[in-house]
Amino acid sequence: MKFRWVVESDAPQHLRTFLSRKRISRSLLKSIKFNGGKILSNGNQVRTNAMVSNGDVVEVYLPPEPSNPHVGCSDVPIDIEYEDADYLVVNKPPFLPTVQSAANQTDTLVNRVKNYYFRNHYESQVVHVVTRLDQDTSGLVIFAKHRFAHTVMDQDLKDRKINKMYFALVNGVVSPEHGTINRPIQRDPSSFIKRMIAPEGQGKPSLTEYWVQEVMENQTLLRVKLHSGRTHQIRVHMNSIGHPLIGDELYGMTNDQLKRQALHCFSVKFKNVFSEKLIEVKTSIPGDMLEYLEKEKEKGNG
Repeated sequence: MKFRWVVESDAPQHLRTFLSRKRISRSLLKSIKFNGGKILSNGNQVRTNAMVSNGDVVEVYLPPEPSNPHVGCSDVPIDIEYEDADYLVVNKPPFLPTVQSAANQTDTLVNRVKNYYFRNHYESQVVHVVTRLDQDTSGLVIFAKHRFAHTVMDQDLKDRKINKMYFALVNGVVSPEHGTINRPIQRDPSSFIKRMIAPEGQGKPSLTEYWVQEVMENQTLLRVKLHSGRTHQIRVHMNSIGHPLIGDELYGMTNDQLKRQALHCFSVKFKNVFSEKLIEVKTSIPGDMLEYLEKEKEKGNG
């Protein structure tokens, strides 16, 4: 896979400085050097300590990314909401794990995406997961289609440049209509899976913002934005203010009609630095949550 730039600079600079500004990390440079990639300046292979000047043409060839033999293919179709040369955005159904685990090695979203790559003979056969969702959470998941794109998005995640929005259906009537929850989160020492609000001075800083979308008799549909990316963040934060997610058995809110937590990632927005385009992808509320909402509205009208 090849990337090409023309240097625009008033003064000469080291090639490594130029490449760093193009978002090529040190680890990626190391991989290019030792795993079969190469870097050219004006058609000549060079080291990163070479100098480049205005008008020079820099070309980077990424090393090949062979398929991981430990990740199999699942031929279940995927719901593609967006795709370009660098990124793939898939709408994940509920009850499907994003990645493999000891309990499921054969049919996860990663297995399904790998099958899609294989059938389309993509140059890179490695599935790079940028964002993840809990198994029972539905919605948009971003994949990078090559290692360079993954490197860029990892940094953008750390810098909070990827905007993700969720629909969350919670118990009770939420007030005020717009608010933030700023409470640190840590692992619950009594559980391998569960998280909890941390005591003062402990845990990881966590910030959640919400807007009331619709109010029913004793439930509220929220739009939620994460300003940090902690495991179970929305579930823990909403539970902490007395409004657990409908169907969230782990945090004490079981429901006979909805068999999973009522949480759906409906929007992602990020910049593709390769095309310089701002990508915004949206999807509608899923069928099981919509059916539950309609039934609750009917109860209220009755």
